[in-house]
Amino acid sequence: MKIKVTLIREMLGTQSANINLFADFILSKCDDDNKKKQELETAEHKEEAGTTIFPRDENGELIMWDYQFKGFLKEAGDSIRLCKGSEVGLKGGKGKKWGSIKSKIDRFVLVSPRMIRLGKTEPDNICERPLRCETMQGPRISVSRSEVVNAGTSFEIEIEVMDNSPVTEAMVEEMLDYGKWKGLLQWRNSGRGRFKWERLD
Repeated sequence: MKIKVTLIREMLGTQSANINLFADFILSKCDDDNKKKQELETAEHKEEAGTTIFPRDENGELIMWDYQFKGFLKEAGDSIRLCKGSEVGLKGGKGKKWGSIKSKIDRFVLVSPRMIRLGKTEPDNICERPLRCETMQGPRISVSRSEVVNAGTSFEIEIEVMDNSPVTEAMVEEMLDYGKWKGLLQWRNSGRGRFKWERLD
């Protein structure tokens, strides 16, 4: 099934802009001389490195990966399974229980293309928000920055379900409908990345 997805809320990038993330983490654990070297970074670099971004393809176009959309289907399927419980009259369920839907999606559902292009070479905005957490030293607040693509952004994907699979296209459609409740990628608990969809074939 080929579908078009259109965002009804903005979507945030998830990939770290800091290409030296692992090296910086190791340096942060090193002696004072290495820490001083780290502190020589400019404030501008630190701001860019602390931003989460969308990956780019070879032409610089913003993308999301196929496994990220598949992850949405798994979360949606699991949420629907919890709501439906042990009822067997599930839409598209061949008269069977949903069961462990996450592993079934892994085994029987294919999302393509590998790079899902978002039709933009630059983000529409930057989202900055506070992050609160409890630590052993008490509550802490930091700031998180993310690239944003706005509501109205659309992309096309293909979802294939194996023949005679316990997952049916009707079940996948029900999972896609969950996109109006909870969306894609980062900060989706706040409603970011929510979408509507339409079938193209």
